[in-house]
Amino acid sequence: MPVFQYVAMDSQGVEIKDEVEALSQQEAISKIRNLGYFPTKVRVRGAKKKAGAKAAARPKSRRGAGGRVKIKLLTQFARQLSTLQDAGLPILRSLRILQEQQRSGTFKRVIGYVADDIEGGSTLSEAMARFPRAFDRLFVGMVAAGETGGVLDLILSRISDFMEKAQKLKSKVKSAMVYPIVVLGAAFLMLLGLMKFVIPKFITVLQEMLEGAEMNKLTAGVLATSDWIAYRFGWAILLAVPIGIIIVLKLVRQFRVGRLVLDSVRLKLPIIGGLSGKIAITRWTRTLGTLIGAGVPILDAINVTSETAGNEVYTNMLNKVHNSIRQGDTFAAPLGKSKTVDSIVTNMVAVGEETGDLDKMLLKVADNYDDQVDVLVASLMSLLEPIMILVLGGVVMLIVLSIFLPMIQVISALGSS
Repeated sequence: MPVFQYVAMDSQGVEIKDEVEALSQQEAISKIRNLGYFPTKVRVRGAKKKAGAKAAARPKSRRGAGGRVKIKLLTQFARQLSTLQDAGLPILRSLRILQEQQRSGTFKRVIGYVADDIEGGSTLSEAMARFPRAFDRLFVGMVAAGETGGVLDLILSRISDFMEKAQKLKSKVKSAMVYPIVVLGAAFLMLLGLMKFVIPKFITVLQEMLEGAEMNKLTAGVLATSDWIAYRFGWAILLAVPIGIIIVLKLVRQFRVGRLVLDSVRLKLPIIGGLSGKIAITRWTRTLGTLIGAGVPILDAINVTSETAGNEVYTNMLNKVHNSIRQGDTFAAPLGKSKTVDSIVTNMVAVGEETGDLDKMLLKVADNYDDQVDVLVASLMSLLEPIMILVLGGVVMLIVLSIFLPMIQVISALGSS
């Protein structure tokens, strides 16, 4: 009878490594669960070495498989693979079918390489893990859980649902930011052109009109600014400053401390901080809920979620929760102590733990905050339009006044004489 080596988690979250005799992998999984353990890896003893030897024989260089893959393609792939698995097709044949359907490009080659690895003895999750730029840890972890539990078709369907909702949230935020950025960018360039090419032509005219008389402060300030922009490379500085700020922020975010400081500051900003916090909560609760619902052990699920949270403040919080759970604590207790989420999130997590529906409660929290993000984004858009109109109108008014005030000053002087 074959001997299966397994890695599992007990009810306290402690990792167990042992062996069990069984006729098939499904029987081995059933025996492990009857022992009160939750299996995370199950394989025939010696299979790993064979697969490793075959993998070593394959070339390490995979030409054309190093690029990133679009989320849309991954979502379609997960959905189609789920359908084929549900229809009962072997995984290798399913991958070959999907490879043929893809247009020539990075993803087509990646699917081919994954199929080659499976043909060589690897599991689907092991093959996908070799292409981290195409399949991230979240994707690979859920596929591994689906393979272990024998519900790969269901897990792939959940992956596609998750990715669709995550992409929808990302699109909402991007679309909300595009309009103000385009309008403010166009207005900035127009004002820059006005100050560089138009205002300087008025300087000589205004000086002749005043004939040595003292110029008002507003006009003097605008003319000095125009002179700095037109003749002292001020235009180059104004264009370089935002680019420089973006580069510096990207460099700072390369370090964990820098990310933590920037994310902490962002969460404390008025309006933007509230929106960023809600987006982060939506992201990590949906990720964690999806992983737990897929059968991934909670400690492994928290590890993956912390790496994909997108906000270092919440990454820190999840790491503390992970450590507390390892020591036997609940999820809700350290979550409440962190003070990074509202009490309603803590209470729903506590209810989920008590009822055994933690994954469902986390997904409900994600849906709730997703709706709040929709409302907040719509409110911000309605506020931004009048604010931008007022700001741009105010700047234009100052420039117009700076030109007309000397004329009014001359006309007044002529009238009094």
